Amino acid sequence: MARNGDGEGLPRTSSSSSNAAARLRARGDPLLIVCRCFSFITALTAILCICVNVLSAIRSFENGSDVFDGIFRCYAVVIAFFVVVAETEWGFIMKFWKVLEYWAGRGMLQIFVAVMTRAFPDESSKKKDLILLQNIASYMLLACGLIYVIAGIMCIGFLKRSRQKKEVSREQAIKDLEELERRREELEALLITERA
Repeated sequence: MARNGDGEGLPRTSSSSSNAAARLRARGDPLLIVCRCFSFITALTAILCICVNVLSAIRSFENGSDVFDGIFRCYAVVIAFFVVVAETEWGFIMKFWKVLEYWAGRGMLQIFVAVMTRAFPDESSKKKDLILLQNIASYMLLACGLIYVIAGIMCIGFLKRSRQKKEVSREQAIKDLEELERRREELEALLITERA
């Protein structure tokens, strides 16, 4: 009877440990959540800069009068694409461009793209909507870049990377614990069938 009582207690322990694992997964680090949201906003702003620069380049090449501006806008599109890729923090890109891992370097790149987007506005154009869109995109990316530079100086990026490592190790520990629990249940089931 005591063994049956112990056997009944074990699944409860298993379910309580899986509940604890679920609670650990549900709770996220507030700093990482804020960083992910800010990274998403920055990526969207960089995509807006890409769109504005593509429209400006098309308009420059259509007129034929300002080919230099069109070429300049093409460079701005390529560099803004790097900003978007840097915000995804893709390991392959980060391995080759270590400067983008540091927030101050990433912020300076964003400021550079914002200045490129704002440069050479076509004030004589009849379409003021493109100029307004250029201003919005450039100032938003400039603000994101300044925030990145200031946060980089305050070592927020280092803090984020250390918390990401802790989160990854915690998730790995939870997966290992779940695997051990599953294996223990299998072994208990085998032990019960052997005793029966």
